Amino acid sequence: MKLLLLGRNGQVGWELQRSLSVLGEVVALDRGSSNHCGDLSNLEGLARTVREVRPDVIVNAAAYTAVDRAESEPELARLVNAAAPGVLAQEARQLGALLVHYSTDYVFDGSGSRPWTETDVPAPLSVYGSTKLDGERAIAAHCERHLILRTSWVYAARGGNFIRTMLRLAQERERLTVVDDQYGAPTSAELVADVTAHAIRQLTAPAAGRAGLAGIYHLAAAGETTWHGYASHLLGEARRLRPELPLKATDIAPVPSEAFVTAARRPRNSRLDTAKLREAFGLALPPWKQGVDRILAEIL
Repeated sequence: MKLLLLGRNGQVGWELQRSLSVLGEVVALDRGSSNHCGDLSNLEGLARTVREVRPDVIVNAAAYTAVDRAESEPELARLVNAAAPGVLAQEARQLGALLVHYSTDYVFDGSGSRPWTETDVPAPLSVYGSTKLDGERAIAAHCERHLILRTSWVYAARGGNFIRTMLRLAQERERLTVVDDQYGAPTSAELVADVTAHAIRQLTAPAAGRAGLAGIYHLAAAGETTWHGYASHLLGEARRLRPELPLKATDIAPVPSEAFVTAARRPRNSRLDTAKLREAFGLALPPWKQGVDRILAEIL
């Protein structure tokens, strides 16, 4: 089996290079690749790449993810997050390939407190969320063999993320302020990559009925917390693992979302119901603290 991976240097893309390697030959590209076009803003080059590589599976881990900047760059965000997935879907259909794509809790408006299911009606609050929703719809319209995984609060040992930001700020300041009215589940890029490989293996198996597994699924670690709860846990764990760390922060103050002015509105409820994914693919998803603790130990 040949797999085309786009966005190889992102948090999820980096882990996918590992998890997909056991499935077959992986052609991994990013925006700067020279052998093939991996730039999602180049639609013609992207289509040409798929035709040249002729993969059995396309895994698109690339996206425009600058949530606030998207408010002032809507055209670029839409090109990368909506038009490019549409092109990939059309090319995948022509080849009979499976298309795997990642989406986000930002397709919902964050209302209520119940975890979002795949059948809930999307209502994005931001340009980023709107473009990701348009990408989902473009894929569904053009390629029957697709797997869209909506996830949230993704982190990894590699690259910039909330964990690294909190560790840095805790060494610079005695008091931190962290939002406590947004709920979700921190989800590791490693978990996303491993679930992806597991799902691809089942979706490409010769067994009858595999085609019925295509569609949209929610993927997040088990449990829930707030950004304040997340920060409190990781700094407490950091002190336990490395007592000698010069962490100045002794006060982590909970504050409402309004305390931070951002260009894009964030959903307050990012809880995702993962029952459909767990039942369809026979998975048990680990609690969010387990993944955070493991990555924290690796970073420290």
